[in-house]
Amino acid sequence: MPSFLFFILLFSATVLFYNKSYNVSEITEINGNPRTHWYANNQKFINRVQILFSLIVIFCSAIFFIQNFKSILNINVFEWSMIFVFPLTAILYYGINVKFFGLTLRNIGWLKPFIIGFTWAGLVTVYPVLFYCMDNGLHYEPSLVSYFLFIKNFMFVTVLCMMFDIKDYAMDYNQQLKTFVVNVGLRKTIFYIIIPLCIVGLGSFIAYGLVKHFHFMRILLNTIPFLLVLIVAYSLQNRRSIFYYLIIIDGLMLVKALCGSLGMVFY
Repeated sequence: MPSFLFFILLFSATVLFYNKSYNVSEITEINGNPRTHWYANNQKFINRVQILFSLIVIFCSAIFFIQNFKSILNINVFEWSMIFVFPLTAILYYGINVKFFGLTLRNIGWLKPFIIGFTWAGLVTVYPVLFYCMDNGLHYEPSLVSYFLFIKNFMFVTVLCMMFDIKDYAMDYNQQLKTFVVNVGLRKTIFYIIIPLCIVGLGSFIAYGLVKHFHFMRILLNTIPFLLVLIVAYSLQNRRSIFYYLIIIDGLMLVKALCGSLGMVFY
C-alpha cells in the first residue's frame, strides 16, 4: 500500500481534473444541465477550490520528490513511461491548443469512453503499485494479474462512460459529436455494445478466477458490480434525470472498489 501522501495527491489531482471541464470561463452555453448552472452560480467558490487543490498537489509532489529522491533517480524508462502516459492522456483529453497545433481527444466522440477508461485504470491499477515501489526503493514489474486488473478496470470504466454519454445524446447530436449512442442509437448501444461488453468482462473474470482458484466469495463479490451495470444499462432505455447518472452510474465505481477491496482483503 502506498503512503497516505499518495492518496492525498491523487484525490487533489482528480478534483482539479474534473472541475476543469466546468470552468465557467470556458462554458460556451449554459444549458438546462443543473450541474452546469451550479458551477456557473458558484464561480468564485470553484476558483478558490481549484487554487487550494493546486497548492496541495504542488506541496505533496514536492514532499514526495524530497522523500524519494534516490528512488526517482533510479527509475527506468518503463517506469517513467508509466508515470507520464496517464497524465498526458488526461491532458490530451481536454486538449492542447498552441500555434500551428491543436488536439482535443474529447471531440472524437467514440474515443471519449476509452480515453477516460484508460486514464482511470492507470490511476487505480498502475499508480498505487508504482508509487509503493518508489516509496520502498523497488522497481515496478507488473505481473500477469496486474495486466488483467488493468484491462478489467479499463473495460468497466469505459462501459460506465458509454452509459454516461446517453444523458448527453441530444446535445452531442446537435454538436455532431459522434458518440456511440449518436452513431448507432440508444437501444443498439445498450444491447449490442454495453451489455455484451459486460457479459464478456464478467465471463472472463469468472474463468480467470476459476483457473487461479479464487475463493468463491471473492468471485461472488467481484461479480456484483458487473450485474449492477447490466441492470442499470437496461434501465437507461427510459429517460433519466442528471442526478440518476451522477448518483447511480458514478456510484457503481464506488461499489466496484468496495467489492474488489473486500474480496482482496478477506478472501
